[in-house]
Amino acid sequence: RLEKLLRTARPDYGWLSEETEDDAARLACETLFVVDPIDGTRAFIGGQATWCVSVAVVHRAKPVAGVLVAPALGEVFTAAAGLGAWKNDAAIAVAAPAADGPVRLAAGEDIVSRIAPGFRSPVERIGHVPSLAYRLAMVADGRIDGTLVKKNSHDWDLAAADLILSEAGGQLVGLDGRPLAYNREGVAHDRLCAARPPLLSPLLDSLRAI
Repeated sequence: RLEKLLRTARPDYGWLSEETEDDAARLACETLFVVDPIDGTRAFIGGQATWCVSVAVVHRAKPVAGVLVAPALGEVFTAAAGLGAWKNDAAIAVAAPAADGPVRLAAGEDIVSRIAPGFRSPVERIGHVPSLAYRLAMVADGRIDGTLVKKNSHDWDLAAADLILSEAGGQLVGLDGRPLAYNREGVAHDRLCAARPPLLSPLLDSLRAI
């Protein structure tokens, strides 16, 4: 239903979704929809609230509009390139650096335990959040300071949340520090890091050493 609605409205856009067969014709499209109908499938099946619908418009490899809808939580995150990010009716921004207190990081215990000791001491590990897109939204609205993403996330997991985070003042990058490119032939990504800017550099330094 969502595909029919969007593609009827923009028949010239390409399409990429976890739930549909990949059509290589998308590679010739300057603009396409990137959709995950349920990000956080295990949470959805298990009756948990932290899952969302993720929809992005990607133009020339960059997301330019994004929406995350978390129906069970009554939350809608939106962003448009250059226009900011919103949660329901309120503008959102990443957390300001704190002089004291722990860094709130959403990551597996196996990763947090291997972060350099000098950095690990102020880290407060956040419990598992099943939806990757929603974890990125939590960084965007300041509830957590960062998250680490294991290898093999995909465009549909990331595109909408990437824009929301960026417009809220954060960054999602590879371990090389570069922003992501979307609508490539391969849509899987290597390890990633998302955080507010003052935290990103030391976190990347630590992760590269693992």
